[in-house]
Amino acid sequence: MKSMLFTVILSLSFGLAYAGGPGPAESGKIESLITAVENLQGAVFIRNGTEHDPHEAADHLRLKLHNAGRRVRTAEDFITYCATRSSFSGKPYQIRFGDGTVIATGTFLREKLLVLKNGNSGQAAEGKL
Repeated sequence: MKSMLFTVILSLSFGLAYAGGPGPAESGKIESLITAVENLQGAVFIRNGTEHDPHEAADHLRLKLHNAGRRVRTAEDFITYCATRSSFSGKPYQIRFGDGTVIATGTFLREKLLVLKNGNSGQAAEGKL
């Protein structure tokens, strides 16, 4: 009886842990995506028409990830629910690079995720990754 109870508790605990958010591999990918934004030299993150430096952008993305809770289970979920557009206005987030090129943040992050998944060191987004 004790072993059966232990098995049920363990199963429930595992299920709750999984349902609570991304697993370690996906969490690592998400943090890599946020870090990619944070490390952009000379870039500006545009949110609701206001410019933010890369560090502020990363802080905002981490806050949105935290607030998204269980909705985010994968890096793609993170991009969709947290990093594509404003929750308030619906306006898309953008990144303006030092050379003036502007790209949707969702596009930038999906290209970066593709590089992570493929294990490539190749550059996407017109060499901006």
